[in-house]
Amino acid sequence: MTDSVSDATSPAVSPATLDVVAIGNAIVDVLAHADDAFITEQGMTKGSMQLVFSPAEADALYAKMGPGTEASGGSAANTVAGIAALGGKTGFIGQVAKDQLGEVFAHDIRATGVAFDTAARDGEPSTARCLIFVTPDGQRTMNTFLGASQFLPAAAIDRALIESAAILYLEGYLWDPEEPRAALRAAIGMARAAGRKVAFTLSDVFCISRHGDDFRQLLSEGLIDILFANENELLALANEEVFEHALQRVAEQVPLLVVTRSEKGALAIGRGQSATVAAEPIERVVDTTGAGDLFAAGFLHGQAQGMNLVDSLRLGAICAAEIISHVGARPMVDLKALAAAKMGLALA
Repeated sequence: MTDSVSDATSPAVSPATLDVVAIGNAIVDVLAHADDAFITEQGMTKGSMQLVFSPAEADALYAKMGPGTEASGGSAANTVAGIAALGGKTGFIGQVAKDQLGEVFAHDIRATGVAFDTAARDGEPSTARCLIFVTPDGQRTMNTFLGASQFLPAAAIDRALIESAAILYLEGYLWDPEEPRAALRAAIGMARAAGRKVAFTLSDVFCISRHGDDFRQLLSEGLIDILFANENELLALANEEVFEHALQRVAEQVPLLVVTRSEKGALAIGRGQSATVAAEPIERVVDTTGAGDLFAAGFLHGQAQGMNLVDSLRLGAICAAEIISHVGARPMVDLKALAAAKMGLALA
């Protein structure tokens, strides 16, 4: 790991021992295939994430699912799992309950090499789960019951863990519940006081519709160093209809802006530079679940390893392409070897 993510304006800090620590929803994903008609019948917005507010509602929707695949997920958790698969050193903070799904989540994320020590929560509600319907075109429509994840307290924020990482990575999804929102704000303060970088992913257009003013304030206060968005999220955040206008407006508010554009590739603007890469070729899109999460994993790992913007973007594109080639949001191949072969270099 290099010190490429620091700059001359940061206070003097001790060397980071971790690349990235993330805070996010600790969720177990249940994925099943569905057709477009089913999505319409259930009143879902294809390709989006909507919240399910009661266990009964979640159970009713689960009963309508076809044969499913169960895997630990959660946006920020997927990202640090991806970084770990690339050889990076990571940690995760997120709330589970003392139940079977909580044990599944904890086992899975630790098995990837991610440090995870958040204490499980007693009583109801149960561990969060996300019911994901994958249509034939690979689009995923998510229905999330936040469960225990929405009760992550500020007391669970491990200051020493945050101070040990070069980058703190936060997901916009966790901004919905009040208690985790306060925890995230506390974590941002800890990271900035320690001279670390703060990265933030906008997560979803509907998330911006709920909390856009808060996100804009984070930018205006200079609390975010790296912002991740897809094209639609960028437009929503900027309140613009033209991509180029939105890009210019948001890029002026954050030191480093990273935007994914699906088949049109990705770009980054910051530090007086800009870079663009094409989407990585893929034979067939199977499931887009986790594409943005793994793109962020590749990009952040590249930055932690001292790569330039082009190579960091390329690494992100390679990781995203691997994820969308199969069902689920965790890598199914040796991601480090794949990236090294495609980029012609050795990853640390």
